[in-house]
Amino acid sequence: MAADSFVHLHVHSEYSMLDGAARIGPMVQEAVKLGMPAIAVTDHGNTFAAYEFYKTAKDAGIKPIIGIEAYVTPGTHRSDKSRVRWGTPEQQSDDVSGSGAYTHMTLLSETTEGMHNLFRLSSRSSMEGYYFKPRMDRELLQTYSKGLIATTGCPSGEVQTRLRLGQYDAAKAAAAEFQDIFGKDNYFAEIMDHGLSIERRIMSDLLRIAKELDIPLVGTNDLHYTHQHDATSHAALLCVQSGSTLDDPKRFKFDGDGYYVKSAAEMRQVFRDNPEACDNTLLIAERCEVEFNTSANYMPRFPVPDGETEDSWMIKEVETGLHDRYPAGIPDEVRKQAEYETGVILQMGFPGYFLVVADFINWAKDHGIRVGPGRGSGAGSMVAYAMKITDLDPLQHGLIFERFLNPDRVSMPDFDVDFDDRRRGEVIQYVTEKYGDERVAQIVTYGTIKAKQALKDAGRVLGFPFSMGDKLTKAMPPAVMGKDMPLDGMFNPEHPRYKEAGEFRTLIETDPEAKTVFDTALGLENLKRQWGVHAAGVIMSSEPLIDIIPIMRREQDGQIVTQFDYPACESLGLIKMDFLGLRNLTIINDALDNIEANRGHPLVLEDLALDDAASYELLARGDTLGVFQLDGGPMRSLLRLMRPDNFEDISAVLALYRPGPMGVNSHINYALRKNKQQEIEPIHPELEEPLADILDTTYGLIVYQEQVMAVAQRVAGYTLGQADLLRRAMGKKKKSELDKQKEIFFGGMTERGYGEVAQQTLWKVLESFADYAFNKAHTAAYGLVSYWTAYLKAHYPAEYMAALLTSVGDSKDKMAVYLNECRRMGIKVLPPDVNESIRFFAAVGEDIRFGLGAVRNVGTNVVDGIVAARQEAKYTSFHDFLSKVPLHVANKRTVESLIKAGAFDSLGSTRRALVEIHEDACEGAVLDKRREANGEVGFDFDSLWDEPQQSVKVPDRPEWTKKDKLAFEREMLGLYVSDHPLAGLEVRLAKHASTSIHDLLASDDVQDGDQVTVAGLLTSVQHRVAKQSGNPYGMVTVEDFNGEVTVMFMGKTYAEFAPVLQADSILVVRGRVSRRDDGLNLHAQSAFAPDLEGLDALSGLTLVVPEQRANETLVGELAQMLRRHAGDTEVTLKLHKGGTAKVFEVPMPVRVTADLFGELKGLLGPNCLG
Repeated sequence: MAADSFVHLHVHSEYSMLDGAARIGPMVQEAVKLGMPAIAVTDHGNTFAAYEFYKTAKDAGIKPIIGIEAYVTPGTHRSDKSRVRWGTPEQQSDDVSGSGAYTHMTLLSETTEGMHNLFRLSSRSSMEGYYFKPRMDRELLQTYSKGLIATTGCPSGEVQTRLRLGQYDAAKAAAAEFQDIFGKDNYFAEIMDHGLSIERRIMSDLLRIAKELDIPLVGTNDLHYTHQHDATSHAALLCVQSGSTLDDPKRFKFDGDGYYVKSAAEMRQVFRDNPEACDNTLLIAERCEVEFNTSANYMPRFPVPDGETEDSWMIKEVETGLHDRYPAGIPDEVRKQAEYETGVILQMGFPGYFLVVADFINWAKDHGIRVGPGRGSGAGSMVAYAMKITDLDPLQHGLIFERFLNPDRVSMPDFDVDFDDRRRGEVIQYVTEKYGDERVAQIVTYGTIKAKQALKDAGRVLGFPFSMGDKLTKAMPPAVMGKDMPLDGMFNPEHPRYKEAGEFRTLIETDPEAKTVFDTALGLENLKRQWGVHAAGVIMSSEPLIDIIPIMRREQDGQIVTQFDYPACESLGLIKMDFLGLRNLTIINDALDNIEANRGHPLVLEDLALDDAASYELLARGDTLGVFQLDGGPMRSLLRLMRPDNFEDISAVLALYRPGPMGVNSHINYALRKNKQQEIEPIHPELEEPLADILDTTYGLIVYQEQVMAVAQRVAGYTLGQADLLRRAMGKKKKSELDKQKEIFFGGMTERGYGEVAQQTLWKVLESFADYAFNKAHTAAYGLVSYWTAYLKAHYPAEYMAALLTSVGDSKDKMAVYLNECRRMGIKVLPPDVNESIRFFAAVGEDIRFGLGAVRNVGTNVVDGIVAARQEAKYTSFHDFLSKVPLHVANKRTVESLIKAGAFDSLGSTRRALVEIHEDACEGAVLDKRREANGEVGFDFDSLWDEPQQSVKVPDRPEWTKKDKLAFEREMLGLYVSDHPLAGLEVRLAKHASTSIHDLLASDDVQDGDQVTVAGLLTSVQHRVAKQSGNPYGMVTVEDFNGEVTVMFMGKTYAEFAPVLQADSILVVRGRVSRRDDGLNLHAQSAFAPDLEGLDALSGLTLVVPEQRANETLVGELAQMLRRHAGDTEVTLKLHKGGTAKVFEVPMPVRVTADLFGELKGLLGPNCLG
């Protein structure tokens, strides 16, 4: 190392979240550029960055030093959550940091053992010492001091804090104590000089202590960003953290702009009076040598019976499972496949993995927790099927094992497992207890500041109104697959989406304020913002995790979480298991419970054949709202076009309904070919016969990755393992790898006698479709769940829809959609009832009963009390209810909510009458219950003055008006139940609306600025005045049958239409879409009240068509459409010619839905509804 060099040993990367702004890559590159031999990372209280930093530095040819800026208790035990003050009240600003909770200390890993001790310190400080921050104490430092170098830290270190308070002796004693803990050669006095009083006031005393105790000096810069010009971005980041603005004089800020990667010359100038402090950075760097072990394998060890190994036990489990799966005898091809897969699994060393996964899946099944039939490529394994990891026969569905586990490419198997969403935690708890809580942890994720958020944050910290950030984000190109275009790509002609950003660039180039916001946002984009927990991933290890990686404890629930993300954990030999919660499995489970409760017999889905006619008829009608993966509007349209009639169609539609295949029209081609409306053309005449059985089920189209593999095996002689490598190469588009595979592929086809044209044609098809082809194992497994839910909806509609409604109990919009679907299906959704309702929605005969838990102000404990009190006998009256339920149920507000929701309707009194007397009745009931609880029985003279609740008579009152009754229902239940104010107006409103509100909100195709028309009821009307401009405006909520949307009336539009903005009126509104991250609203352009005269006479649907358009093709398409929407509403066709009209009755009654209206307008034109 050069004698005049320097090494930065106090460095805060972006993993010091919302405080450090130094990105790992650029920071390391800057150190390399400056010729530094090493650099450290010492983030606040965590070691999140350790592995990423280690790899980045190694790859850049610079030595990584793994450290931490630790939080240390102020002399107290780590479990002591009390604040400590060493100084007087007047010295508060100089006293112990964190309001008395902790001091600081810099720790650096000298050896690999020291690095692991650092991880243990970081882990235990989080798990045992968290108080505002993860804190370690002297006991922990003593235990794990080996291999570590420590310093006195920044100005918030214990020694410096004591010195600032004028406590020299205490400061010296602390320094001596730490010197004893770490050793004379491993404890340094850290000096900083950013020109701050807090540093310079104690410098001479710190140097004096260092001299008296023979503590070597080390000089550092409190590095928080990479370049000096990054100080502005760092200041903005601190404002994001504190919620302040840059012009706030009281905001938290750093003084000066010197917290960057300074050169050695700059640092030696800073410490020119103490050059040894710079020399010692080089000595420390020279001593620090750490290595991560990337060749380890911490596969959890499965506890096998005595005398067995994991290998032998898996073989036996597979054999047992095959006999269970094939009780009539194991077919030869099944036996052969299972033996082949077993050999591969044993050879690759993965039997333990299969045993562990099978164990927790079968434990879940044994404990009534529904598990998905499979997910991802794992469903292609016969061994997995035998061990009951998956529930889909892979040979029956043409699935390929090598797509999951390839003997030609060593990589870990990866089963993603879906569980009932409500009970997923039980399975994680099971594996935690079985393998030890020290060996199981959930996986950290790091949230970053995305492009749109960066613009909004920048606008806010610069003091601009919200509209500035909103304007900038709306000018950005739309997100693709949920990902924003990066800000630095907007002005980069090399970026693939550069041309789409023209509007954004124009805004930045013409608006100086927008340019300022953009420049600030560039410094914030992609910085780490916060950490979270992976939605599904759980690390399971054969060794205690604290000995391998740093871990931490999440405060809110005590969950143990890794400090390294999954890619780092995987690189270090740790195994991830995915425990996913799937809401639809919860729905299925609830539906099966409803079936057993309502019909008295259980249904076993796994026993169902996959050829149920009613289920396929439901799919062909597109009647799939609420059916797993098939309930979107465009998907329902595709199903009507495709008309599925076998399980292969379900699998195919799941694979085809994605951007790639839809972009080349594969979904339409499949549907047309299936229904003989498009000719099936072979890829090449020479290949028609050889590929027939591979492509027959998909009508000559390549839909699945497995087909790509099977084709390569059939015509080019690939093994399936080699074919998987070909598939991966095509997907990655790496030219060198593709050229290599192309040579092999063409050579194999030549050997088998295929001509050059056939070879070129097939290669081109495979190469293009590899982008779009999907994993059939996944679509087949998920297709099974789709089939089950379709079956349940077709055969057990009330039970299934009740489960569906329960699943969306926290979403008023989704519940409205499914309630409307129930009405369409002829299922009555009854109000809650104190005698029949349980907590959730439940099927009652062919109807559905609202759950008590959905009523406002009615909690779980109230529901439990109501249900328990009726076990011996049902409630016979309102007073009987009050006398039987526990005290906490007889609450005025709770009882009023139940009355307004209709929960007492079956007891004979009107809602209006019960509301009138409920307060007195509840008071009397509560008084009686308290007397009873206090043992007051028999005659009491004083009690004669208290009226018992039974004497409060229920008056004879007429019911509220329909309008009031529905309004109270909506207030208590969030939506209309017994009726709907718009009932009977479906056709009239659809005539005017271009979309239903649900479809508007659910569609990904609707862009900001698009013009739409909605029609519905005004459920909320607010007339306001803007604070800044003083201009009046209106904000209304428009609700139709299955959704609601906020509509803004501004400026001239408000002035013109304010008179029609009346609550509970029906309005048609045309406006432009305004999309924001938090949702969608409309900016009105016009509005009117539709003509509702003659509604009673409206009993059918009239379609208006100009006669010149009524050709044979259009009539055929119309007939096909009407058949798909078969129902009870009569249809009339009105043909216009000149000034006359001819009316025809169409013998195809339909069910009136928003989907039907949308399709009719698309076929016949926007004015087709008469």
